[in-house]
Amino acid sequence: MSQPPPPETVVARLRSHGRALFWPALALVVVAAAMGYLSGRFDDEWQNLAVIVVGLVLILLLSLLPLVAWLGRNYTITTRRIVLRSGILVRSRQELLHSRGYDLTVRRNGLQSMFRSGDVRINTGLDKPVVLRDVPSADLVQATLHDLMEQSMGAVATRRQREQSVGDDLLDG
Repeated sequence: MSQPPPPETVVARLRSHGRALFWPALALVVVAAAMGYLSGRFDDEWQNLAVIVVGLVLILLLSLLPLVAWLGRNYTITTRRIVLRSGILVRSRQELLHSRGYDLTVRRNGLQSMFRSGDVRINTGLDKPVVLRDVPSADLVQATLHDLMEQSMGAVATRRQREQSVGDDLLDG
């Protein structure tokens, strides 16, 4: 009898490198400091209220929205596939099976090289390439995906051989 395939397990969950939050964090500190310094300094109450309202709007736009966008994009690598999820209000999900085979390329700019992160470009040969943007330890991600693809391709070839030999036995019998 044929053995059931091994269960799918999560190998890694990734996001873009955390340095993407540097500018939003800096904006939060600067705006909060400016709000603390300027609130209560004006004679008219509406001006003090305006400082707080403008500061809260700036915090929302410059800090909170980039944080939510960063949290909204993640990549999950399992033993069978890669799952890409993105979006805040409208969620998008894309899956790539390792057994389909693909070509991997790591691309880095100067800042990414300093942090050992990079863009892992996955070319499936069908549409435009899928890019895992600015993932930490990009070389390790690439090596892991190569290994998973190799294991998956070997499992598919073994299963096809078994199916073919069973089909041949049925034809002979």
